Amino acid sequence: MESDALLKLSALSHPQRLALFRLLVRRFPDEVPAGEIAAALGYKTNTTSVYLGTLLNASLIRKRRKATSLLYQADLESTGDLLHYLFSDCCRDRIDLPHMRVGYEQCNRPASVLFACTGNSARSICAEVLAREILPPAMAVHSAGTDPAEAPNPLMLEVLREKGHEINGVTCKDITLYQQDEAPGMMAVITLCDRAANEDCPAWSGRPLNTHWGLEDPAEVQGSRAHRRAAFEHTYQTLQDKISRFAKLDLQSLPRPALQAALDQIGCAEPMKVTL
Repeated sequence: MESDALLKLSALSHPQRLALFRLLVRRFPDEVPAGEIAAALGYKTNTTSVYLGTLLNASLIRKRRKATSLLYQADLESTGDLLHYLFSDCCRDRIDLPHMRVGYEQCNRPASVLFACTGNSARSICAEVLAREILPPAMAVHSAGTDPAEAPNPLMLEVLREKGHEINGVTCKDITLYQQDEAPGMMAVITLCDRAANEDCPAWSGRPLNTHWGLEDPAEVQGSRAHRRAAFEHTYQTLQDKISRFAKLDLQSLPRPALQAALDQIGCAEPMKVTL
């Protein structure tokens, strides 16, 4: 185990390799193409390949071929082996980390969830409106963007309005509002677009669950108005399905690992089939 741990630590000791690994953890359980990784981090293609090879050799990530693409995913089980070695074997369990020792399931979970994307104008706005009606009334729901637009997308508001949802007061908000000391504590932070998940934001206080439900941006669909409107309908239906699954979870009683796995599974659920 010692040689395996040293190999992992060596792979993570390089700042750019560490950044790559952190990106794949933020995107987990997504499998991310090498080209997208390079673009998100601003690395050259050949440099990215070398870094991926090093992390693969250390069993910190997995690789799968799909057609002509190579997809990469963080190997959290193998990473857990490294942490177990460091705390239990190397340090003989002498390091006392209260937040790990107590366990998330023994803490009072904040009744608050944040949906995040880039512009906070379509996907996360839709999720906020739906979650306020679908999740338990005690759950405070927020949405924000890493680069918020000036106003919500009119087509998204149109779909929500015609479905009978209350949209008065819905605005685009900057995610930094929820990263300040006085911001409400979050039980979960759910990213809805790959670009937002790729950004290395500061760690959230209070250790909320983090999961990624990556959805295509309906605002990027081109064509007739009917075609574009159908894309927003698709986003609405997909989020309605995912949030309904979220609402069925026992949010207060499930142990943290089980709740994390359940949220990740919701993100992996096949999107509803809608013909555009």
